Amino acid sequence: MSKRVPLEGSFAAAEAARMADVDVIAAYPITPQSHIIERLADFVANGELNAAYIPVESEHSAMSACWGASGAGARTFTATASQGFFLMHEVLYFVAGMRLPVVMTVANRAVGPPTNIWGDHSDAMSARDTGWIQIFAANNQEIFDFVLSCFRFCEDPRVLLPAMVHLDGFTLSHVVEPVILPEQEEVNRFLPKYQHPYVYDTDKPMSYGIVMSPDTYAEVKKAQDITLRESKEVILQAWKEFGDIFGRYYSPIEGYRSQGAKTLLMSTGALSETAKVAIDRKRDRGEDVGLLTLHLWRPFPFQELYEALKDAETLIVFDRSISLGGPGGPIISEVKSALFDRRRDIKFAGLVGALCGRNPSVEQFEEIIDRGREIAEKGSSEVLETIGIRG
Repeated sequence: MSKRVPLEGSFAAAEAARMADVDVIAAYPITPQSHIIERLADFVANGELNAAYIPVESEHSAMSACWGASGAGARTFTATASQGFFLMHEVLYFVAGMRLPVVMTVANRAVGPPTNIWGDHSDAMSARDTGWIQIFAANNQEIFDFVLSCFRFCEDPRVLLPAMVHLDGFTLSHVVEPVILPEQEEVNRFLPKYQHPYVYDTDKPMSYGIVMSPDTYAEVKKAQDITLRESKEVILQAWKEFGDIFGRYYSPIEGYRSQGAKTLLMSTGALSETAKVAIDRKRDRGEDVGLLTLHLWRPFPFQELYEALKDAETLIVFDRSISLGGPGGPIISEVKSALFDRRRDIKFAGLVGALCGRNPSVEQFEEIIDRGREIAEKGSSEVLETIGIRG
């Protein structure tokens, strides 16, 4: 029988990896992700998890070890954040290109300079083009559920791609919330054993990821793009089966009081929970507003976006990272691009805030909606609009 227990977000991620019965964990500690791998180290040390735990000398080594372990047929997990995430960046492309279903949690943190340890989405957005599936969790229950479900669809023979689950540093990683943990038998029903069809075999040696000429490189990348796009259907199928077993259903874009709303706010990660209260307050005052929480960043959920905005007149996108020198945040840029041919009538506003852990209050989210509507009415601007930043 399922049990409801208090868990910080880091421990929820570790519990999901434990219940997935991972074979190999390779990681290097960095704040605010360290609690995840510390917890897994405890599980291995006390016999709760039969896995190889590799304490490597850097994040680059961590992802390299995951590359080899997954290729050899092991269910593989790691975790990182911020500057450490950047150190493993080179290897992210190889793991995706080699079609290895490594699952990783990223406790999102701002990047330097200046040096810091607090959360935003600057690190997450740097991985947009690596070929990984990217999912954002808004609470600790979603951390557990998304990590568990990632193993299911990443290891599907139709996908065979890695995935990263993003959780806001400190706001989720170090905050305790109630999490429903299923029975192991339920997890086993949902998650079959990992069987990669092209496991590295020392008895049958061959070359992988070798030098490729211009005659073939573009075709390989095109095939990789097709697979990543098509993985969305497998993700949706896995989330449906997850819901049928565990009673919690997920979608690439979650709507909150959004049905028929003329003004919609789009947010990502834990701050969507705060934004819901702001939506409730405005609805209580008779304002026609709703919230969209973006869970699936890659592959980008085009159809779900079109459906979510079918009745909307104004969309306000709140980004937690700056695309320096660009038109605003990464998410508003992609949303505009996705809707260019479909909804030229919709009014847009993109605002950036909550950088380095400076999280908006409910009242500030109400101001974000008000300011967003003002910007949308005036039309787009080349000036980056920020919230809660002095000067």
